[in-house]
Amino acid sequence: MRLEFDGQLAARAGLRAGDRTRWLTARMPLTVVELADGRRIDQFALAGSRAARISGAHGEGTETVLVGRSLEGLELTLALRSHARYPGFVLGRVTLRNDSTATLALKSLRSGALHLLPRGADSPAFWSYSGGTYANRRDWLQPVRAGFAQDNDLGMTASDYGGGVPIVDVWRRDGGVAVGHLASVPELVCLPIRERDGGVDLALHAIRPRRLAPGERFEGLELLLSVHAGDHFVTLDGYRRLMDERGLRPPPPPAAAYEPIWCAWGYERACTTELIEATLPKVRELGLAWAVIDDGWQAAVGDWRPDTHKYPAGEADMRRLVGSIRGAGLKPRLWYAPLAAAPGSDLLHDRTELLLLDKEGAVQNISWWNSFYLCPAYEGTRQHTRELVRRFLGDWGYAGLKIDGQHLNGVAPCHNPAHRHARPEESVEGVPAFFRDIYETAMAINPQAVIELCPCGTAYSFYDFPYVNQVPASDPESSWQVRLKGKTLKALMGPSAPYAGDHVELSDHGDDFASTVGIGAVVSTKFTWPVDPKPKDSFLLTPEREALWRRWIGIYRDKRLPEGTYLGGLYDIGFDKPETHVVERAGRRYYAFYAKAWQGPLTLRGLPGGEFRVHDYFRDRPLGTVSRERPVLEASFERFLLVEVSPA
Repeated sequence: MRLEFDGQLAARAGLRAGDRTRWLTARMPLTVVELADGRRIDQFALAGSRAARISGAHGEGTETVLVGRSLEGLELTLALRSHARYPGFVLGRVTLRNDSTATLALKSLRSGALHLLPRGADSPAFWSYSGGTYANRRDWLQPVRAGFAQDNDLGMTASDYGGGVPIVDVWRRDGGVAVGHLASVPELVCLPIRERDGGVDLALHAIRPRRLAPGERFEGLELLLSVHAGDHFVTLDGYRRLMDERGLRPPPPPAAAYEPIWCAWGYERACTTELIEATLPKVRELGLAWAVIDDGWQAAVGDWRPDTHKYPAGEADMRRLVGSIRGAGLKPRLWYAPLAAAPGSDLLHDRTELLLLDKEGAVQNISWWNSFYLCPAYEGTRQHTRELVRRFLGDWGYAGLKIDGQHLNGVAPCHNPAHRHARPEESVEGVPAFFRDIYETAMAINPQAVIELCPCGTAYSFYDFPYVNQVPASDPESSWQVRLKGKTLKALMGPSAPYAGDHVELSDHGDDFASTVGIGAVVSTKFTWPVDPKPKDSFLLTPEREALWRRWIGIYRDKRLPEGTYLGGLYDIGFDKPETHVVERAGRRYYAFYAKAWQGPLTLRGLPGGEFRVHDYFRDRPLGTVSRERPVLEASFERFLLVEVSPA
């Protein structure tokens, strides 16, 4: 990465290769300060600079410090660090000091402000990744066209939607830029992306009202800037490695996290123990390993005891069901929506002190379950949650949890006086510690337990990843979402992360196992059998579907691609056609190509030396040989082509 500053500390960013730099952004102020009276300060005359070698958690590098002063008497110190092992990244921090004789009222700080320039005739000209959470559950990857604008507010964008990943990335075919921050806890910031004059603006924007007395300092968030070739995978993979070196890393997954899944949600909330137990023999016969009991088993959201209409003997019936699942040779997993309590629940009646309240003393709504938020930073909530996990895994005998809810990425600031928060934002920052309680309690009972987090179609919060060991596509609305989420989460959690494609019935045509298997994801299904009580919206496993399910589950068990290494930097998911994903496992490479229809050459990137056989492993047919010198394969297909490349 190359950053070039002028005498007013305006900057442009470029992608450097050898002695040549491809400038990607326009020259513009990197730092913008907004005062409460509406004045905007973005001109800081360079007053000095220094550079020094550094060494630390991220290895050897260089720190460059630039000092500038504005006409309003505001001194800016910009400390920028580059590390040899992260050649496309610059880490920085802005410090402001009031060098005037009058108090300055700050309103906001915008840092890392960049404007990616257009280039070429591609349509769309840009693709983007956004880490924000929205109620319409929009794609994480979107083309940027005229008029595109998205704030990526990591606070609450709706009553029960918020949080996310503090990174935005925009790229064109020949290179891209990203902006984010490196805080170790969730922060209330925005990372806006906006099309302007044919290019794209992006920045880190923090609303931080405060009065800065003469001589007083204000320090902004630690900034991440990135340039890259290819798509967003490069940035997110580097971000994950940086945070790993700071102690925020996903736990090693147990072997069970890679086992294929059946979920009883095909029966939805009308599910009964009789329906589940009748389906278990077919689940086992098809080669699936997990049986997940989904929403509907509980007395109410918040009252996490068995519904006596379905479990007349209460907990004894629940233990009997767990025994039936284990007796069928399967692993039992239980659905659970923490931090929520429904009106009319006993919990809400008996423990109102657990509630998260706004500054007017009102509850925070969770729309999907018509429930109210509990405060994750309140010790009473955390103790109650730990007791539930001990009941689910220790007493009832479940081998895993499916933690579910669009409300789990973030919460609003809490003003409940019973909690005695030092700051209302403690609730926002306390979400990861809440998940840590769940994970550590579960691991103390069963170190091989699978703790799955499913935030119902929204972006994930990066800060929860150290405390879960499986993530799904989370209510995907298309096969495209299954694949783009897979690529994104393999970057954020690691190239061998146990990402599940979620119920295949949610994919295109309701049967697109190829979009799960080909990208190295865990297969999952919610079929019903031998009957379906919902004929209007049936997931019944017909004989034809059973044959297809059996074939795909067999391929999954044979290849076990999620345990391999996802090579996300080889293809650009936005611009490369056909869309291509690669997984390496046991000395072989598996290429997955996706398009509505394709006829023509396919280039197999990243091949090592030697000659390789290419085999279509779904249709079981040879497709010829390739090598690093001759990596092109002529092919035609509809929907997908999955190939195994092995040494000849």
